[in-house]
Amino acid sequence: MTESSALLTDRYELTMLDAALLRGTHDRESVFEAFTRHLPAGRRYGVIAGTGRLLELIERFRFGDAELEYLRDNEVVRQETLDWLADFRFSGTIRGYREGEVYFPGSPFLIVDAPFAEGVILETLILSVFNYDSAVASAAARMVTAAAGRPLAEMGSRRANERSAVAAARAAYIAGFGATSNLEAGRTWGVPTMGTAAHAFTLLHDSEEDAFRAQVAAMGPGTTLLVDTFDVERAIETAVKVAGPELGAVRLDSGDLPKLVRQVREQLDRLGATRTRITVTNDLDEFTIAALSSSPVDSYGVGTSVVTGSGSPASGMVYKLVAHRGDDGDWVPVAKKSDGKPSIPGRKHPVRRLDASGHAVAEVVHIVEAGDVPDDTGRDLLVPLVTDGEPHREHLGPDGTARAREHRASAMRELPDEAFRLGRGDPVLPTIFG
Repeated sequence: MTESSALLTDRYELTMLDAALLRGTHDRESVFEAFTRHLPAGRRYGVIAGTGRLLELIERFRFGDAELEYLRDNEVVRQETLDWLADFRFSGTIRGYREGEVYFPGSPFLIVDAPFAEGVILETLILSVFNYDSAVASAAARMVTAAAGRPLAEMGSRRANERSAVAAARAAYIAGFGATSNLEAGRTWGVPTMGTAAHAFTLLHDSEEDAFRAQVAAMGPGTTLLVDTFDVERAIETAVKVAGPELGAVRLDSGDLPKLVRQVREQLDRLGATRTRITVTNDLDEFTIAALSSSPVDSYGVGTSVVTGSGSPASGMVYKLVAHRGDDGDWVPVAKKSDGKPSIPGRKHPVRRLDASGHAVAEVVHIVEAGDVPDDTGRDLLVPLVTDGEPHREHLGPDGTARAREHRASAMRELPDEAFRLGRGDPVLPTIFG
């Protein structure tokens, strides 16, 4: 995709820029931080996703003729500001958590060093990407835990808008899902794709057997046949008759799953299809997946719940100015003091402290004076993402997505066991400011 991302933003980002340019404060060196004040209710950790997408969107944050014409025609900003925007290229530096990292309240997962004007107009883009992608990844990670090693596929495209569907597929893959039904996610981000047939394909044919024969002829006996269009027991008999004992899998998309899965497994074994797998796809979330843990399910397909963050479609992330240079050149820590929404002033440096066995015990956020990073034995959480306007290429594209997936698995291994309980609870690590 090459189109501009510059208008994927809120109007007040540009009106703040407009006023700052008029006042002459637009080029004050500034520090912005993105963080969340709390996790969704009952969650014990979150998973950062969206970094690779964001960096590509920042590269495309350009005001071309069409964008400038829209702003001019709608009198959003003054002509002097349009002239500034025409030459805009982000020139600042961004550091943040590695994509796939787990996060906790209060800790800055993204730090932007830039002139005020350059930092402020990225706010909406930063938050829209991280709030959604991290919500999906956090929910997906819980489903991966509940699946206990059984494969999961993301198949929620029809439950999200067309852009969110691609982002959700990518985020779920980073969180440990093995595949997606979304082809654009496969093309753009290298996520493995899967899919065979829906009920419409069965209903198209004169009989279920005709439909199964057509699918097996096209895809081979290792395909997955959907067996709950009519009568499951009869469909299983037909599926094994058509494909033989080499039938790859059957899919169940309805019914009392724990009971039905046991019956299907017994029937497949009686028919000699002992290696035929069972996949289920019926309105699953982390709780229903956990409830199926003792059932002979081989894999899961999850749709609505994963693309909506399993009840928490946004992560509650915010983006705040925490410091800027004063007229004398010294850094001035700043913070809002609104009731219920305070922020902590000053540049910060987060680390994760580990015990002797390598398990995380605390999130420690150091308040940094004059840019000096304190000596701490914890694992540094910040990595360079953009330096002097240039993104670090290792975070981009399919390779960056694969690296994020690998890091998510590594970061999860550091968490104590209580992090993976699905019951409601507090964040598994305390956030300590020092």
